[in-house]
Amino acid sequence: MSTAEQKKERLEQILRSLSSVAVAFSAGVDSTFLLKVAHDVLGERAVALTANTRFFPQRELLEAKRFCAEHKITQIVVDMDILSVESVCQNPKNRCYLCKRELFTRLCEAAKARGFPHVAEGTNLDDLGDYRPGHAAVAELGIKSPLREAGLTKAEIRELSKAMGLPTWDKPSFACLASRFVYGEYITAEKLSMVEQAEQYLLELGFHQMRVRLHGELARIEVLPEELQKLTDRSAEIDRYLRGLGFFYVTADLGGYRMGSMNRN
Repeated sequence: MSTAEQKKERLEQILRSLSSVAVAFSAGVDSTFLLKVAHDVLGERAVALTANTRFFPQRELLEAKRFCAEHKITQIVVDMDILSVESVCQNPKNRCYLCKRELFTRLCEAAKARGFPHVAEGTNLDDLGDYRPGHAAVAELGIKSPLREAGLTKAEIRELSKAMGLPTWDKPSFACLASRFVYGEYITAEKLSMVEQAEQYLLELGFHQMRVRLHGELARIEVLPEELQKLTDRSAEIDRYLRGLGFFYVTADLGGYRMGSMNRN
């Protein structure tokens, strides 16, 4: 038995000890794996909790709904107007903490109203290496982090997801759209829509792991180093499209995609 498989067994033991659980589910690599294992172990005593906010693209919500329907997993969708939270819109350096605190408070309320005392989320062991103030909110609210508790890394989750036939095993990592904003840049529905549409366009062009970072009127595009040439080759049409969305300047980051690049500010 591989190390990853041993950790999966540990994860199953952790989930059984909860008896029932509502999994915060965004259709990403980690939460999809966690939800599927939880449902395999607990059956109907495991449900999906999906937040519908402006910080997540509609394509992710549709993927989450489709996955739950295909696997016959009960899904609770919680509509949340995150832009009504002024402190979050102001986008301070601890925005992730403020947002996670608001988000998981609502998710916990929804779970408890349906008889689920435990809420779990998909933080893995590797996530501890980046600046993520949202972890503090998760801890304060008593949210469970079974993947981290089991010692699972991102690579192991992808490996196990592939073995389980999950469609997300090779899905690019995704973070909420608010992470595209430089700290202090006020977050609005219009700006979120610009970023979402720009990234959707790049996905449709065939780019994989990428981000469109917003700096005022400037869009800074990050793609994988091996896709920089493709970005250059199609620069004219990409520039034209993003300018049409409302960006005044469109630039490519020669350093390529990197997780948490806004945390340098």
